[in-house]
Amino acid sequence: MAIPSAPASPARILLLGIGNILWADEGFGVRAVEAFHKAYEVPDNVTILDGGTQGLYLVQFVNEHERLIVFDAIDYGLKPGTMKVVEDDEVPKFTGSKKMSLHQTGFQEVLSAADLMGHYPERLTLIGCQPLDLDDWGGPLTAPVKAAIPEAVKTAVEIFTLWGVAVSARPGGLVVPPLLENDIDLENYERRHEVAAPTS
Repeated sequence: MAIPSAPASPARILLLGIGNILWADEGFGVRAVEAFHKAYEVPDNVTILDGGTQGLYLVQFVNEHERLIVFDAIDYGLKPGTMKVVEDDEVPKFTGSKKMSLHQTGFQEVLSAADLMGHYPERLTLIGCQPLDLDDWGGPLTAPVKAAIPEAVKTAVEIFTLWGVAVSARPGGLVVPPLLENDIDLENYERRHEVAAPTS
């Protein structure tokens, strides 16, 4: 009699937001993953991570997951706030010039390091948004980029669904532990910016 095989474990998936919230639209990826975290619960095989500007430190997280969804601000040469989704082998073409830290480490280097270590993601999706302003030090997201966040979150949910992963909307009014600590979540950060902004 054939012995039934054990059911395969679900793929480990990393939902990652990268960027620098101190440089206006450069913070899109972090703010998008923050918004997803506030809106949705995920199963145990999914990790939600604010990757910020950690550069090569992100390799360890990529190594631990088979599939990867990345939110990021990407200069596609499109209208500001335009979203573009890139998948699998096409992703490195759009991350080569993207720098994530003061040490000038781009996400392409993170993927290359994971590949050298034998842990390149089996599925990879980049949810990118065209920035308007990357030079406003300490400034908030610009209006068109901020307005793109709900669509980016919806796109991530659709990708999870395509991958057979059930995510569920959090109940309204639920207090969710912040993904970003030290009051640098979007609401507190922009409130401080409004207070600090000079009045005419």
